[in-house]
Amino acid sequence: MSDPTGLTAPAPQHRGDHDDLADFGYEQQLHRSLGTFASFAAGFSFVSILTTIFQLFGLGFGFGGPAFFWTWPIVFAGQFLVALCFAELAARYPLSGAIYQWSRRMGGEIVGWFGGWFMILAQIVTASAAAIALQVVLPSIWSGFQIIGDDPALTSPSGAANAVLLGSSLLVITTVINLVGVRWMSYVNNIGVTCEIVGVAAVVLALFTHAVRGPQVVFDTAGLAEQPGYIWSWIISGLMAAYVMVGFGSAGELAEETVNPRRIAPRTIRMALTASAIGGGLMILGALMAAPSLTDGRLATEGLPYVLNSVLGNFWGKVLLADVVVAILICTLAIQTASSRLMFSMARDGRLPFSPTLSRVHPRTGAPVVPSVLIGLACMAILLVNVGNSAIFATLSSVCIILIYLAYLCVTAPLLLRRLQGWPAGPQPTDAEGRPVFSLGRWGVPVNVLAVAYGLLMTVNLAWPRAEIFDPSGETPWLRWAGVATVVAVVAVGVLCFPRGKTHPNPVRIGE
Repeated sequence: MSDPTGLTAPAPQHRGDHDDLADFGYEQQLHRSLGTFASFAAGFSFVSILTTIFQLFGLGFGFGGPAFFWTWPIVFAGQFLVALCFAELAARYPLSGAIYQWSRRMGGEIVGWFGGWFMILAQIVTASAAAIALQVVLPSIWSGFQIIGDDPALTSPSGAANAVLLGSSLLVITTVINLVGVRWMSYVNNIGVTCEIVGVAAVVLALFTHAVRGPQVVFDTAGLAEQPGYIWSWIISGLMAAYVMVGFGSAGELAEETVNPRRIAPRTIRMALTASAIGGGLMILGALMAAPSLTDGRLATEGLPYVLNSVLGNFWGKVLLADVVVAILICTLAIQTASSRLMFSMARDGRLPFSPTLSRVHPRTGAPVVPSVLIGLACMAILLVNVGNSAIFATLSSVCIILIYLAYLCVTAPLLLRRLQGWPAGPQPTDAEGRPVFSLGRWGVPVNVLAVAYGLLMTVNLAWPRAEIFDPSGETPWLRWAGVATVVAVVAVGVLCFPRGKTHPNPVRIGE
């Protein structure tokens, strides 16, 4: 009923998330339905400790012995500094294509282009690497999964071909899930993450209840410290943690599909990394405590499956391997989803070839159809490299992590420059419920400085031309320079592909 006196102030109108998005110059095209757990699951499943630690435990232990454990909390500390910067940006810019959008708003169009360019290439290779992990697990559960040939080793001709078959089948499944919409994607991802969390808890419980040595094992170098240059071997062992703890910013990639993203995305970015670090650290510690032997060489070559099979026996070991298959599924799904949103976001801004087609969203499912299909096909194409040369595929998997760290630097470095110029200025933003959003406040500059320093050091560490990482067999010495060469090539192609002369449909002022 109206007030004829005019003395009653009109009730304030509630601004929805779509109104917030409109303030950035975008329409609500993607369907907004994700809650807190779904947002958390996006980041947690990208990291996927149950997948990555199963794959990479032997790498860390082989170089550093049990003391490689200490690289885990160090990498977590560095990545958490990055996550804090991401969380503050997610609260202020809740947009799909997070890395691209954040780097663009902090550093301008060129920096934004390269941030998105690095990240989208890295995500395609990372999704391929996750999919190929099925070959490591499925034939161990049942020999019938070795459809091509009889040698399941990834380095054998039959193992490489079978890996492409299994990985491509998985990518077809994840592409279909993405095409039916974010709601179904979140259902699958939520169930999968729940299974992975249960699996991590089961692995940790099994390992700690079968421990044969105490936690002081993390100070043991397995005799490696007596060798010259152990500190360098220990630094190399830290690449295991660096490979694992990436992708936690995926909650930001799904911001336009999340309810109240200014509140939820910053929280879930931090939660996804922290939960992964705690769960992964306990798994590493438990494996070191429960391993039958630290000196027989099997822990370096066979990794965590060797410990679990010794502790649990064949049946329960296969049950946990089945849970690892679920983790591989949701890891691949999460990476492909994040990559399709990044491609959609860049295309919406006219930054990619065929942008009008790539930025189209299905009206019923709310899915960016063409990016989802294109990412799936690109991942399958990358898988084919493993058939010709598994060493090159392994090198690609290592190099893509370098690109992720470079993409992160495209955010944190210009963000630091903006802070030194007074960013953020003006009133603190609020979320959909009117509450102030996450902010680092006076801690912004020191946190940001350390985040950039960590990112630079880790990028150099990852790209260093080590034969142990890029050419372990010694048969292809030119591969040790693959990290540096690939970065140079990716930058060169990025320069050629940069959309010159095109007016951005949604211009921004740097640092706004």
